[in-house]
Amino acid sequence: MKRFYIVGFLALMVFDTLAQISFKAAAIHASPLTMDIAWLSRVFSHPWIYGAFVGYAGAFFTWMTLLKYAPIGPAFAASHLEIISVTLLSVWLFDDSLTLTKALGGLLILVGILFLAKGEVAEVDENAEQRVP
Repeated sequence: MKRFYIVGFLALMVFDTLAQISFKAAAIHASPLTMDIAWLSRVFSHPWIYGAFVGYAGAFFTWMTLLKYAPIGPAFAASHLEIISVTLLSVWLFDDSLTLTKALGGLLILVGILFLAKGEVAEVDENAEQRVP
């Protein structure tokens, strides 16, 4: 089951990251924002917009599958791992800046997920010990 969680949350992170990076690339391509037919044409003529659709669809189905089996606390926290991956890829692909605040925020997200996962494991172990006569 542990492998299921790891693979599942990595897949969720990949799909979420694909969606966000694709939206950014499509937005850059479609600039400037004019809210007219020409702008919509620019948006839908760029292949990255379809990457965003694939990313959101994949994330939705992955998330629904994970929620069926994973404890909600750690699952919800781990679903935010894409914040870290999107930030790092944006620095590389879009020349965004990585500030100390962003780095500390990413670190806090990781620490929070680890604490929630550790708490969930401890709770499962405790419940297993109580059932053994």
